Amino acid sequence: MEMKSIARSASSLLAVCCAACAFLVLILANGSGRAEAQEQEVLAATPPMGWNSWDSYGETVSEADIRSNADWMAKHLKVYGWEYVVVDSGWYVKNHAAGTNAAAAQFSLDTNGRYTPAINTIPSAENGAGFKPLADYVHSLGLKFGIHILRGIPREAVRQDLPIAGSRYAAKAAADTNDTCPWNPFNYGVNVHSPAAQAYYDSVARLYADWGVDFLKVDCIASHPYKPEEIRMISLAIRKTHRPIVLGLSPGPAPLEKAAELRRYAQMWRISDDIWDVWFSDKDFPQGVGNQFARAAKWASFSGPGHWPDADMLPIGRLEPAAGWGEARKSRLTRDEQRTLLTLWSIFRSPLIMGGNLTLCDEWTESALTNAELIGVDQHSSNSHAVISNDKAAVWMSTPASDDGAYVAVFNLDSAPQSLHYTWQDLGLKKSQYNLRDIWEHKDLGAKDAVDVTLAPHASAIYWASEQSTAATLQPAHAF
Repeated sequence: MEMKSIARSASSLLAVCCAACAFLVLILANGSGRAEAQEQEVLAATPPMGWNSWDSYGETVSEADIRSNADWMAKHLKVYGWEYVVVDSGWYVKNHAAGTNAAAAQFSLDTNGRYTPAINTIPSAENGAGFKPLADYVHSLGLKFGIHILRGIPREAVRQDLPIAGSRYAAKAAADTNDTCPWNPFNYGVNVHSPAAQAYYDSVARLYADWGVDFLKVDCIASHPYKPEEIRMISLAIRKTHRPIVLGLSPGPAPLEKAAELRRYAQMWRISDDIWDVWFSDKDFPQGVGNQFARAAKWASFSGPGHWPDADMLPIGRLEPAAGWGEARKSRLTRDEQRTLLTLWSIFRSPLIMGGNLTLCDEWTESALTNAELIGVDQHSSNSHAVISNDKAAVWMSTPASDDGAYVAVFNLDSAPQSLHYTWQDLGLKKSQYNLRDIWEHKDLGAKDAVDVTLAPHASAIYWASEQSTAATLQPAHAF
């Protein structure tokens, strides 16, 4: 009897424990569910990563090109976080032979004055299907689909005074014919004082949501000229669709004094004019890698979940068959300069949007795009900032998600090799020694009392300075 009593007591205790565990699991599950729901509410919780057609194809990108780049991304890059496939400017132009931004361009429009994909380059758009078949294909790969537009309303829609879908207005009431993009003649700006303007933006946002668009890059709006009213109108139009569409604004430089406004209405915005494969430029267009250090330092504190200052696309690999600027070519940046671009973009936490032709990636370029440790810096660090910045060198730091030590990126900005030495005290770190891991070379370097590195011209290095005994022991957790 005593043994039975003990057994019954043990059984009761076990039942209580099981019930308590079940209750705890339920609480944790509900808490996790709430946390997941809250995270899902933040659109672009980490810097967007993807590919854009402009650098390699310009206006000439075809549906076959988009599908093949999407296929390559799904096979080689998706597991590392790359997900957006973005069709850039001119997808509605029927005669690309007229030239980029040509006044003689002819357009594909629907009966409500909205651009639709030209079926000579996007054949699946026939019979009014728009981008939905292509977006469906991209989604079937586990990726997301995006497009580029210019702010405003098509001049052709205004000329014909086409009706605005879902409203009692027509195109002329929405247009400001005194407002045009200084470098592209396709559209008029909208009359921000007319309800017809919001109705037009609402109509295009509904169309894009119906197509399955996940990413909208709007051009001629973030700088020369900066158009705050239209930014707000487009943002509102997207919200009305109830579809999570990332809004990116181009070109730059976006005004720093408008950072709060940009953070409120967009997920990303350009900090400079177009970046191409040059090291430094004294012109507004194009800009180079070296131009971005000072700008990034000013914008870094405005980065955070849902809002990302954008250093522009990655003009690396092969920019062909029809580069958006210049002749078809292999990127003119040296491999050191390409690494420096990726290192700065990552520690600055810029969106990472590949511009090179993915289908022509060589082994070196693919290895650069699949550096999980570097991607982890871009996606999961915080408190990015420049510690040292002058004409010869720069040092940037950020805090790992693990809160263990710091990421430290060292850049040689000179055209000659340099040996650079920084103690931890020079960099504002408190301990006398840290364990270094080289993020590009994936090597643990042991305990160090300083950063000592010799860098080739325009080269860089990035380390994880860990307080743990061996940085490598935490590498899987800290990487992407």
